[in-house]
Amino acid sequence: MAPKEVLEEWIRLFNQADGEKLAELYAEHAVNHQVANEPVAGKQAIKELFVREFETANMVCIPETIFEDGEWVILEWKDLKEMRGCDFFHIQNDKIVFQRGYWDKLSFHKLYNIPFEI
Repeated sequence: MAPKEVLEEWIRLFNQADGEKLAELYAEHAVNHQVANEPVAGKQAIKELFVREFETANMVCIPETIFEDGEWVILEWKDLKEMRGCDFFHIQNDKIVFQRGYWDKLSFHKLYNIPFEI
C-alpha cells in the first residue's frame, strides 16, 4: 500500500472509533506523539490510548488536505465541531512508525466538555 492508502485506512478506522483495529496499522515500535501530550511508544500503548480516547469523546476526522511525499503523509483535518489540527505520519512497510499531531488541547476539552487540569 502507498502511505496515502494507509492513512485513508487510518481515517476510516478512526471514524469507526475502533482502537483495536486502528492500532494494527502501527509498527510494534511505533511512536504517537500528540504534542499536547507526552509521546506514546509501542503498538500496545497506542491501542490503549485510542481505546481510552474514544471512550472520552466522540471524535471524527474529516480530512481537509492529504499530502504524500515518499514515506511521509501529512493530514490536515477538522472534526464535527470545527476543531482543526494537523498530523504527520511516517509510514514504512505499510505500518505507521511515527505520528506527530498538532491541535489545541484546551479547545478540545472545552468543545467536548472534558475537565481540564493545568
